[in-house]
Amino acid sequence: MNDLRSAERPGLTTPAAMVALEAHYRRDLIDDLATEEPLEIRLAAQGATQSLAVTMRTPGNDFELAAGFLFSEGVVSQRYDIAGISYCVDPAVGEEQHYNIVTVELAGAMPVLERLERHFTVNSSCGVCGKSSIEALQVRAQPIADQFQISYDFIAELPDKMRSAQRIFASTGGLHASALFDKDGNLVALREDVGRHNALDKIVGWALLNDRLPLRESVLLVSGRASYELLQKSITAGIPIVCAVSAPSSLAVETARAFNVTLCGFVRGTRCNVYTTPDRIIA
Repeated sequence: MNDLRSAERPGLTTPAAMVALEAHYRRDLIDDLATEEPLEIRLAAQGATQSLAVTMRTPGNDFELAAGFLFSEGVVSQRYDIAGISYCVDPAVGEEQHYNIVTVELAGAMPVLERLERHFTVNSSCGVCGKSSIEALQVRAQPIADQFQISYDFIAELPDKMRSAQRIFASTGGLHASALFDKDGNLVALREDVGRHNALDKIVGWALLNDRLPLRESVLLVSGRASYELLQKSITAGIPIVCAVSAPSSLAVETARAFNVTLCGFVRGTRCNVYTTPDRIIA
């Protein structure tokens, strides 16, 4: 064990003392902050255990986060590749669970980790850069081919729907969110996290563990910007339309174009920019 151990289950928010200054007034208050703690993801197979990655995340839906991360990185390809997921237990201290370490038991053999696209410690703002990333993604993902279409009004309504469901953001103002909608505009799943890629991994993990992949005829809305990494995870999950409240990166646009994903940015109020495959949006 290491300093990632957490004998008590961490909460979604953490109180912090602060001084509020406004005009000539000063007040001592307690503010609720979004909790940020490390989560180590370990793989177990055929009696062997190996650490895969550490990510900074907001506690909650940790098993979904681990499953989604493994699926997005190509470690598993279906629900039945996972035999079980559990928090680490230390027999030396009376079977105490450590909620910052998750072990994923694989149904098959331990993969060769050196062949994975990413095998390193990640944090809440990391990303993968370079056109070589697209080529690596093409090895295990195909362009999304469908006739799925939605109206512009459908897109315009998404931010309000997501915001009204962001329970933790409402109290902290410090979290990213990923929201998945079905073809009728119904909110199917929403996850929040200090890391935008973690929030999406939790969505993908939820879909994987509930046998909902691929996510055809669905729309994803993410808070903040659209990065390559978010597109990569969306593509592996089969999501045809990705919307972002803020701007996309150049590599995100290039990746969306290569995989026939409709990418919308600046989805705010009555406007949005459609950067790729606009035929899915009916004006």
